[in-house]
Amino acid sequence: MNVSRMWLAGLAVGLFLQIAGPNVEAAERPNIIVFIADDVSWNDYGCYGNASARTPHIDALAKSGIRFDRAYLTASSCSPSRSSIITGRYPHNNGRGAELHQPISGNIPWFPETLREAGYYTALSGKHHMKSTTKRPEPFDHVDGGRVKDNSGGHANWVNVAKQRPRDQPFFFWFAAYDAHRGWDADRQWDESRYGPPHRPADVVVPPFLVDDTATREDLASYYNEVTRFDYYIGRVMDELRHQGVADNTLVFVLADNGRPFPRAKTRLHDSGMKTALVAHWPAGIQQSGPSGSLVSVIDLAPTILWAAGLTPPQTMQGVSLLPVFADSTASVRRYAFSEHNWHDYEAHGRSVRSGDFLLLKNFRTALPWQGPADSVRSPSHASLQAGRDGGTLTAAQQDVFLAPRPDVELYNLKSDPFQTRNLAASVDAVAIRDRLAGVLDQWMDETGDSVPERISGDTFDRETGKALKQKPPAGTTPGQDRQADRNNNPGPR
Repeated sequence: MNVSRMWLAGLAVGLFLQIAGPNVEAAERPNIIVFIADDVSWNDYGCYGNASARTPHIDALAKSGIRFDRAYLTASSCSPSRSSIITGRYPHNNGRGAELHQPISGNIPWFPETLREAGYYTALSGKHHMKSTTKRPEPFDHVDGGRVKDNSGGHANWVNVAKQRPRDQPFFFWFAAYDAHRGWDADRQWDESRYGPPHRPADVVVPPFLVDDTATREDLASYYNEVTRFDYYIGRVMDELRHQGVADNTLVFVLADNGRPFPRAKTRLHDSGMKTALVAHWPAGIQQSGPSGSLVSVIDLAPTILWAAGLTPPQTMQGVSLLPVFADSTASVRRYAFSEHNWHDYEAHGRSVRSGDFLLLKNFRTALPWQGPADSVRSPSHASLQAGRDGGTLTAAQQDVFLAPRPDVELYNLKSDPFQTRNLAASVDAVAIRDRLAGVLDQWMDETGDSVPERISGDTFDRETGKALKQKPPAGTTPGQDRQADRNNNPGPR
């Protein structure tokens, strides 16, 4: 089947489901699971090229499903990212939810609500981290924290939820691990009979922006253990679904909310913080498996899930459907992917756009370093960077963690510079690309109602030690608040 016919076939399936809506029989409607890790970078899975991190179950899903190689988050910060995924909206369009630990505006629907109203059994097990400004019906029939004695990773109840579900309804599970959030608990809860031997520090992959020393390698090995434990419980759930005979008609997504909790990763607009591994698996619905270079934003998941379930996404959702990619993994559904960074422990405001081989970002707080969240600042890996800084031994990529003032515009070629260490913004050869993407980013900010608050939220932790400040500044206004961005459904350029 040629590309155009495959795309049309996928479109036909989508149109059928749209027309059929909630009248589609439960046996025909897909079950849906979102497996979401906490603080895991895209290149820390075997299927994405990491030969040291053991993720056999995710790798198997990718082999027979779709591995998205250009999938991006809208925020590299836990709750804003999760809130964005569940509403299908950019963080600043979620109201106060644009900032860490803040609620989503009550007027905005969450996609599990739509599924539940249409007859799905909905369950959340593990990390929740999402809330609303108003009292509203719980979108999940079942909620639990996923923690038991000897397993605080958030996945302890996933298999039981799958076993105990009503068998006369299609189901949606939001299975959210605490792995791999600091501090590491997998080390002390390790069970070799389940997870295999712990990762060896000698085998980890140290990125060029970290110091390659014993402390950093031990830190990364503990992190890898958390990733492997997350993978193990995904395998357990999939085994249960196969036992029940429903695995083939279950749409599974595997992703993370932001990059690893290390310097120059979590909270960064660069790929180390904002790019996510995204695996889709659905034997009954994916016509062409394999790697996909299609540009994808995580706000596309909500409308995709609803279309796949035969439901029409609400007008509030700003993402696009990925069903054409399920029919043809080479299909293109968007030209641009936008991301933002707002307050997370420290004062910050940055925006970025990815298109083709390029990433452009704007920093509206150039006077401040971009060292990462407080838990990363307290890490052994950060301490190694501090020691190198004080001893004058850091490379330019490592020194970037402490750089201040920072450039207001950064431009990177993602293909030739995968770690984004060479800023091309001042290059004469890149002027046309820089200006074009800067114009697209300005257009997106304007059309979606984004803004830079006059009174922005300030630091609540010490930037050098990561310790909580005794006197915390008052919270500022959130981006877009002055423009009522939480009432704005315009997606901007796509």
